[in-house]
Amino acid sequence: MQKVLAIVGPTAVGKTALSLNLAHQFNGEIISGDSMQVYRHLNVGTAKIMKNEMQGIPHHLINIRDVYERYSAANFVNDAKREINEIKSRNRLPIIVGGTGFYLQALLNDLELGGNHYSNSDDRVRLKQYAEKNGKQKLWQRLYQIDPKSAKIIPVNNKRRVIRALEVCKQTDHLFSDQKQHKPLFNSFLIGLNTDRQLLYQRINYRVDVMVKSGLLDEAKWLYQQGGVNLPAGKGIGYRELDSYFNHSNELNRSIDLIKRDSRHYAKRQLTWFRNKMNVNWYDLIKNPKEINQIQNDVKKWLSE
Repeated sequence: MQKVLAIVGPTAVGKTALSLNLAHQFNGEIISGDSMQVYRHLNVGTAKIMKNEMQGIPHHLINIRDVYERYSAANFVNDAKREINEIKSRNRLPIIVGGTGFYLQALLNDLELGGNHYSNSDDRVRLKQYAEKNGKQKLWQRLYQIDPKSAKIIPVNNKRRVIRALEVCKQTDHLFSDQKQHKPLFNSFLIGLNTDRQLLYQRINYRVDVMVKSGLLDEAKWLYQQGGVNLPAGKGIGYRELDSYFNHSNELNRSIDLIKRDSRHYAKRQLTWFRNKMNVNWYDLIKNPKEINQIQNDVKKWLSE
């Protein structure tokens, strides 16, 4: 069975640096498992690795969509499977790096996602109309009544995901949280990075400040001019919060504070997902940098099995 290494965890814990280290040591190529890094032009707000930072390591599934194009878990699974097979053909190790938990779970646990045949269904249209009329909270409450397990892990603001869950419940007569799993396609080893919550939140706040200094506002303004929150890419953290600044309904400092808040909340949800949904081996390279040796030894042992 093909072996696949994955590095997961919240933002600002060192996943990128670790991925480069392990790619060099174990002859690897990196596949992005981030739902926002697929979009072209969005570099700062997605913490995307740039070409001059890749240290010669091939990276995949970065800059493959325009901001107006939707990218789903099903798209990711299909793309990632293709990349894994190609990397395997080169006798190299696929290393998936990212924090989009459902993407990783769908790939590594071989979830039955149902493809795209739901995308233009009457149910989806009706649910969108309901959300527009009644708001995201009411829509989410409908999901909570039907499938509380799914509702607890899907944020109220993630309208597209809430609609998807309701749609699957309606059309399959099964709860979204009970999606069918097949036998895993890959022999995977999951490295999870995390650190003390207070320290993590400090690092997230600092990262946002660095993003602002590095050109986030120019990037977000360009996205706003393309359509902002009405675009699939415009709903990402770091961009949606600045819409209110660009339309003059909010002050800049308040919008930046919202980015920090939403980033912290997302990090908490990421950790909850990985702890509850996947078999992750956890390490803390922030407080214990020497754990890199333990990670390397654990990966080496797994590869030799």
